[in-house]
Amino acid sequence: MNGPFGFVVIDKPAGMTSHDCVSRLRRSYGLRRVGHGGTLDPSVTGVLPIALGQATRLLPYLPGEKTYRGVLQLGTITSSDDLDGEILSKAPWPRMNGSELNHALDGFRGDIEQKPPQVSAVHVNGERAHRRARRGEQMDLVARPVTIHDLNLLDWDPSSGQLSIEVHCSAGTYIRALARDLGEALGCGGCLRHLRRTQALGFHDHQAVPLPEKDSDPPPPLSPAMALTHLPCRQLSATEETDWRCGRRVSIAEGSESVLLVLNHDRSLAGIGLRDSEDLLRPKVVFNAIG
Repeated sequence: MNGPFGFVVIDKPAGMTSHDCVSRLRRSYGLRRVGHGGTLDPSVTGVLPIALGQATRLLPYLPGEKTYRGVLQLGTITSSDDLDGEILSKAPWPRMNGSELNHALDGFRGDIEQKPPQVSAVHVNGERAHRRARRGEQMDLVARPVTIHDLNLLDWDPSSGQLSIEVHCSAGTYIRALARDLGEALGCGGCLRHLRRTQALGFHDHQAVPLPEKDSDPPPPLSPAMALTHLPCRQLSATEETDWRCGRRVSIAEGSESVLLVLNHDRSLAGIGLRDSEDLLRPKVVFNAIG
């Protein structure tokens, strides 16, 4: 493969969009084919995996779960469900201890239905909701199923109405909506005060690097295989490599796995294969294809 290939995990700073970060890396690496996994709101910081070159083809196969640490503010309702929006109302929050608050969080653990915020990237009649919201439209967005795998109460300050949480959740979960819905359940309203993503698509914050300056050398990319360890693996023989690169199916052991990571004989990345109805491995993503 020609040019940079792999992932760069950016520690996204506040005040920049995910697209801003992609544009910066396009210039830094001199690449047109650059894509990110998992949009972060401009005010949110933390892990933003960015694929370089042919690695963009692997984005759909990365694990979708994400982890966040944030601070929720009870007693405040805003137009965007965070403090970046217009404050619509304020109310006192109920007196409660940490145990009572943790019990209230039980209603948001596991499989839940969640309405996206009005200011969000979901499509409404072919247009992003945030564009319609900024024109003053009020939309009745449809609730969607999401999963909160873990929701830990880290700290509770009854004097300020602020609680710190850590959330491990499925793709499509909005922490702003969680803040809003918790506040509604407590009868006082709520919004997001601060948020940082610590894990996304199999990459963690200890792997994150600052966004390179415009005139500095970009960081070396990480191997895509680092985020694909959740997939079962099929290593090709030297003979099978040619078949694979030509787009021909290869044999595979019986099993239930439908998507497999495929490695060359030297354990370099060959691509992604899909098990077909004949229990053969059909090339889906092929690197260094022939013909």
